[in-house]
Amino acid sequence: MENFFKEKTDEYKNLLAEYLEQQDEKALYGVELVSKALIKHNILPEEIINIHIKALKELDPNLFVAFEHSLEFLLEAMISYGLAHQEIQTLREQQIALKSEISVAAQMQKTLLKTKKPDVPGLDIGVISVPANQMNGDYYSFLQNADGTIGIAMADVIGKGVPAALCMSMIKYTLDSLPKESLPPPAVLHNLNRVVERNIESNMFITMMYAEYNPETSKLVYSFAGHEPGYFYRAAEDQFTEFSTSGLVLGVSEEVEFEQAEIEIDEGDMVVLLTDGVTECRDGDRFIEIDEVLDVIRQFTHLSAQEMVQEVYRYFERLQDFQLQDDFSLLILRKTV
Repeated sequence: MENFFKEKTDEYKNLLAEYLEQQDEKALYGVELVSKALIKHNILPEEIINIHIKALKELDPNLFVAFEHSLEFLLEAMISYGLAHQEIQTLREQQIALKSEISVAAQMQKTLLKTKKPDVPGLDIGVISVPANQMNGDYYSFLQNADGTIGIAMADVIGKGVPAALCMSMIKYTLDSLPKESLPPPAVLHNLNRVVERNIESNMFITMMYAEYNPETSKLVYSFAGHEPGYFYRAAEDQFTEFSTSGLVLGVSEEVEFEQAEIEIDEGDMVVLLTDGVTECRDGDRFIEIDEVLDVIRQFTHLSAQEMVQEVYRYFERLQDFQLQDDFSLLILRKTV
């Protein structure tokens, strides 16, 4: 390092002498390269000014005293600048390390929360969940029950970042720990609510809906815990109908009760489940109305359910200039026979 510094100091002095004599571009280009080399080796600004002062003194011992003093003044100013520069560099390094850690955590979350779409005869399933940032505060899951019914969960943490991701992991493992026998949706939400209420901070809550589809009866039974309503598309009427049930968000009170309701699904009918990242998309400063969301879904009903959710996502992604304001999750079930 000492040899490098001496070499660059001598090079700087020679380039300065050349420039004072000729004022040519070659010297300016040369000092730019020297500067970049010094920066690469974390040489502080005040050290570069000190190199300049020493070079001037060697090149012109009769340098005006006032000019010399002005350079000393500038050198003192650069000391504080250099300290701030060092702090910024340290913060940048810490930020890079933090981003790397969050990226690893996001990948782990994606792996941990991964769920497989069930293969249900006569049922076409499409689902997409895209985080607005690296960590996803939305969650969906499918459960295959021993009696052949399919459990469907969708949740949204009121919060963002790592705490929200940790909450979602807790929801997943609570769901996974439930018995394989079919449980009524209110019972599932009651179990989850008890876990959430006891284990997360009082300022964090989770909205959720849980449904169970029976392929034999073509019925969907469901319960909501403060979650966004679902929408039922009746193909025979080409019409969407909102559906939901009463129930507080998870984590507010251990004594909350959840209602249950059901829908019978015919061929061509669809069930649409989503999070508020879909209903709160913006077109400029204007929030999108739910009717607009449903009209977009209707435009793609000729596609498969998976293609449908992907096209709907692309539509709203473009509408928001490819910058999501919130996590975006959309799930569509369509009965095909």
